[in-house]
Amino acid sequence: MEFPALLSAIILGLVEGLTEFLPVSSTGHLILAGDLLSFNDERGKLFHIVIQSGAILAVCWEYRAKIASVLAGLSHHEAIPRWAARRFVLNLAIAFLPLALLGLAFGKAIKASLFNPPVVAAAFILGAFIILWAERRQHHIRIDNVDDLMPLDAFKLGIAQAFALIPGTSRSGATIIGGMLFGLSRRAATEFSFFLAIPTLLIATAYQLWKERALLSWDDLGLWVAGFLAAFVSAFLCVRWLLRYISTHDFTLFAWYRIAFGLVVIVTWQTGWVAWSA
Repeated sequence: MEFPALLSAIILGLVEGLTEFLPVSSTGHLILAGDLLSFNDERGKLFHIVIQSGAILAVCWEYRAKIASVLAGLSHHEAIPRWAARRFVLNLAIAFLPLALLGLAFGKAIKASLFNPPVVAAAFILGAFIILWAERRQHHIRIDNVDDLMPLDAFKLGIAQAFALIPGTSRSGATIIGGMLFGLSRRAATEFSFFLAIPTLLIATAYQLWKERALLSWDDLGLWVAGFLAAFVSAFLCVRWLLRYISTHDFTLFAWYRIAFGLVVIVTWQTGWVAWSA
């Protein structure tokens, strides 16, 4: 395993972990970082999917007590009421379905036409204006805890998450901002986005591994391990930081970051300063 390839794997793992749960689009960053590192071919795109498992594990570890209590409730150990455990799992299943169904129906078309830097940059900027608009609205909070979500709330959040099929939109951003618009507190929307990432990213990873199994090679194991560990550590630190940050701040900072990042991509692409692939 050559050092440049190992370094690229670590960088992409860090990018994945630092952006997966922030409203800035991990897919968008991975596409652009992969272009710069010349690691955005079919093998590279599979690598992008696989290292998500490191970020998922970080969330599972951060919320291990909550996950354990839900599992215990489902198995009659009454860590939490059985009905509460069932509703929590049902809400995740309902919220997952829109993205899954639309992804299966339109995933190939989206990959063929939208996975390129200009589209990503445009989605970054449009998403920023949506965040700024959402943060300037008066918030009417009716749900302050993820355990208080009803199935209809979960379905609305699932519709919001489905917008993340457009690269550059941000799965977490769509879910969080959608949650705030639907009456969730900033923390409840953020935490539900974390929990929803577990089935969403796990199933996406397993599906892509099976679909692209011909690209799997033992020679890439070292790259995968390096990327996985980098994603786990950076995602774990990022999740903890974000929960502290939102206790005293809104998401306006991320909106301005999205605008700046999108403009840099557009300028460098149009002028040819960076050879962004299309």
